[in-house]
Amino acid sequence: MNQRREFLKSTAAASGLMMLSSFNEKQETEAPLETRIRFSVININHSHIYGMCNAVIKGGGELVAVYAKEPALLAAFVKAYPQVKQASSAKEILEDNSIQVILSSGIPDERGPLGIEVMKHGKDYLVDKPGITTLEQLAEVRKVQKETKRIYSIMFSERFENKATVKAGELIKAGAIGKVVQTIGLGPHRMSPKSRPEWFFDKKRYGGIICDIGSHQFDQFLFFTGSTSAEVVASQTGNVNNKQYPQFEDFGDVMLKGNGGAGYIRVDWFTPDGLKTWGDGRLTILGTDGFIEIRKNIDIARYGSGNHLYMANNKETIYLDCNNEPLPFGKQFVDDVINRTETAMPQAHCFLATELALKAQKFAKKI
Repeated sequence: MNQRREFLKSTAAASGLMMLSSFNEKQETEAPLETRIRFSVININHSHIYGMCNAVIKGGGELVAVYAKEPALLAAFVKAYPQVKQASSAKEILEDNSIQVILSSGIPDERGPLGIEVMKHGKDYLVDKPGITTLEQLAEVRKVQKETKRIYSIMFSERFENKATVKAGELIKAGAIGKVVQTIGLGPHRMSPKSRPEWFFDKKRYGGIICDIGSHQFDQFLFFTGSTSAEVVASQTGNVNNKQYPQFEDFGDVMLKGNGGAGYIRVDWFTPDGLKTWGDGRLTILGTDGFIEIRKNIDIARYGSGNHLYMANNKETIYLDCNNEPLPFGKQFVDDVINRTETAMPQAHCFLATELALKAQKFAKKI
């Protein structure tokens, strides 16, 4: 297991990818469900694809085939999943009627167009964030999804693959902090420019900082406030300290108003090298009867690991180590593919989170 972890880390560094430090080794030991669906992968430009595949496999998915244009990325993927077939083209996978689902972590601006092709071929789609990079892409994706009735799902890993965040959802559903008033989502990241591919610095390719790493925060805002409609109150972006990359943004923040509560988002590429993780991601959820704070990846200067939850309400103040909590997304997603349900994430939620991110990005004031 440790050899595989080190292999994935070295592959990420060599190919311009970035591993999530919150990758949970305990997850790898959990027995997957028996095979219930067959899925394949097209394009693997970000290492998030490994967590996505693992989630679907644990939910009962059988990984069948992979296609990628980049030999180094393909070799790394095949080494991690030696049973997978190497397809000669994306078309070969799309036209295989035995495959129900396609996963992708391609270059961000290519993810929406691929998803459209996937749905037109009668398959469901699970894509890395950002799943769509322009409002024009979103309009076409919505149109095709409505026509085909296929699933277009985005892997918001900061919620689906963080155990403390999953636990917070359970506590809030049980009424532990009353009615949610506001969420504050902080998504700092380490830039590591020498390990990044060329497209990482091109706003047209990655969509902008709010569209990209901010996408997680819009998902969490809608989920925890229970909002089914929302608007961007204000947003701003800037390139504060990386002028050598003129198409890059290293800071952004957003204010939101929804029919279930308010939200604030801040994202940046300023994680210092001295921190023992790629980012001190945090989420604070304010309720009428208390609050929850989640420290996703690290409890700074105390614990090098993640999945920490702090809660105070009218009865108690507690700390929960959430590392042993289950992650239900994989099973829920496979259930939805089989049953045509929306237990993992409603389609309307997925599209609304994306729309808010894209509008906040497009209309952001420049710092």
